[in-house]
Amino acid sequence: MGLLVMILGLILFLGVHTLTTQRELRARFVVSMGEGGYKIGYALASIAGLVLIVRGFADYRAAGMWDVWSPPTAFKHITVALMLPAVILVVASYIRGRIYATLKHPMLAGVKLWAAAHLLANGDIGSIILFGSFLGWAVFDRISLKHRPDAGAPPIPVGGPGNDLIAIAVGIVAYLALAFAFHPVVIGVPVVGA
Repeated sequence: MGLLVMILGLILFLGVHTLTTQRELRARFVVSMGEGGYKIGYALASIAGLVLIVRGFADYRAAGMWDVWSPPTAFKHITVALMLPAVILVVASYIRGRIYATLKHPMLAGVKLWAAAHLLANGDIGSIILFGSFLGWAVFDRISLKHRPDAGAPPIPVGGPGNDLIAIAVGIVAYLALAFAFHPVVIGVPVVGA
């Protein structure tokens, strides 16, 4: 049951995020709902999807995960290492500097790195569906950007190398918080020392 709830959450969460790639369809929603109504609906659907993903995955894990393959221990260490640049890339999409200017879409690069890293470390069907879905969505979204009339990102000014240093520092702090607090407490899986 948990797996089905997670899949429903993925459809809802990634579905509304895919809607933004369809600019004409998105524009029709904005016209019919108004800009504010669209943003509220988008936020509520995203939150509901995220809650279903988290709840469904937690229930799936509690009921016993279905292993497809057993990743070597080295893959878990590789995942821990890959998560640092993944987090920095996500931060760099908001604190824009040369990283942003070079990659153009560091958020998507960070999501792809996060998902691929977690696919390395997790060989159960729930993880494959969860992280594979996010990886597939991020690849699709990046490809769709080449065909959109606009960049689809909020207009945040791009700074210089100083912003990159700030993004790296904030990314390191966020990475440590995720590794030592969030992951073991919320996810229930220790990252360091496991």
